[in-house]
Order: sequence, then C-alpha cells, then structure tokens
Amino acid sequence: MPLDPSWRPALVALDLDGTVVAPDESISPRVRAAVAAVRAAGVPLVLSTGRSVLGTRPVAAELGLADGWLVCSNGTVIATLDPPVVTDTVTFDARPALEVLRREVPGALVAVEELGVGYHVSAPFPPGELTGEQVVLDIDALVEEPVTRVVLRSPEHESEHFLEIIARLGLQDVSYAVGYDAWLDLTPVGVSKATALATVCERLGVAQTGVLAVGDGRNDLEMLQWAGVGVAMGHAPAEVQDAADLVTEDFEADGCAAALERWFA
Repeated sequence: MPLDPSWRPALVALDLDGTVVAPDESISPRVRAAVAAVRAAGVPLVLSTGRSVLGTRPVAAELGLADGWLVCSNGTVIATLDPPVVTDTVTFDARPALEVLRREVPGALVAVEELGVGYHVSAPFPPGELTGEQVVLDIDALVEEPVTRVVLRSPEHESEHFLEIIARLGLQDVSYAVGYDAWLDLTPVGVSKATALATVCERLGVAQTGVLAVGDGRNDLEMLQWAGVGVAMGHAPAEVQDAADLVTEDFEADGCAAALERWFA
C-alpha cells in the first residue's frame, strides 16, 4: 500500500547496530545531523536496541540526547535518560530453553545481563561483544534466578546454524532473535522492541500509527511490523525487508539518515 503523503512521524524509534552505529562504534556525520533534525522538530526519539542499558547510554550521549526513553535488551528493559533510571523490566525462567539449546550447541558461550553492571557469562566473550564487566559463573548459576535476557554465542558457526536449530526445535516458551553471526537472544515470550515501544508510546500519548521505526536485524521484525511506518535498511535480511513498509539505502550509504531526511530535511 502506498504511503500516505500527508503522514508525519509523531515518534521515531531507531535501532542502533547496523542502523545508526558502525561495528567500530562510529556514527556518520550525516546520521548525527538527521538525528539532530528530529530533535529540533520536537519529535521524541527512542533508541530501540538489543544492547544493554549500559551499552546504550554512551550512544545516546554521542548523539546529543540528554533526555527521553530507551528500549534496551530487545524490549525487556525500558529506561529513561533524565533521570537515568530503569523504569521497567520483564524477566523469565530461561533454564528449560537453555538446556535444550545447549544440547544442540554444547560449546556455545552463554551470557546473562546484570543490569547496570555487565554480564554473567559461562566463559569470556570475544573482545568488544559485551559492554561492562564479565563475571564467569557455572551455567546453572547463570539462570538460577529469572533473567531479562540470555545470549548464546557460537563464534565458529554462521547465523544460519542458529536459524536452522530454532526452526527445527520450534521453541514456544521464549521469544528469540538471531543476529548476523551466530548470536541468539532469548527473551520472555511475547516481549519485543514493539511491546516496549507500545509502553513508551502510551506514556507519551503517542499513537502507534504515528511511530516511524528504522532497523536492520531480525530482532527488529516486530517493531517494523508494529510501527505506523517501518523502514528496513538496505542491507537487512530479506525477511526484515519484507516486514517493512519502506526499504532505505544500506548502512554504507547512510540509509538511516536517508529515511529520516524524508520527513526531517
């Protein structure tokens, strides 16, 4: 369906990695300028990411965001910038799903977020992949209590390996998102960036139909489908592009900025 030319965003939700932020943590001048234009227009801008709160706040500072909302850990954590507090968390018992998955990928690294501190891990993750402290614990200790999110990482595999496992197992008791490089996020069933954004919109009095969302990963699928207008990055997997209303340029061509400039030139 063609986009209504009179439509204007009432809130902008941006994924970070692969959308706003490069692998080396840099942000292009064009993306910075586009974000500044959104803010100058008085439109709320929400960073909506798989990153932890600890890993998201520095990006907000880089973008000059002094206030507003953050959707973190794929929707299981909602926080504000000013005051810098976590307002909402959703937890779940990850043990059953983790036991099944570790039988399929016995050598996978496992991490559980410790809010505001870092992660408890089964073994150290590759450098730069997790933000904050890494405390090594026994697998059973990692999920002894309910958690917001579990990460499985298998550096020697490709993402397709996890996709095949998930399709075959048909896990029903958790939500999951597979990253680009054999990175699997497990979150409570029914929780996603979309559900967290719905909470933020309710608090701000913004209608779902007024949300513009931009993302590139499989963990953005629900958000792009839920938003009034969902924009997929040009390098996103086919299923992510299919879920979006629009497809912009890829990351190297500043696709996020190009999408925002359509309404905030």
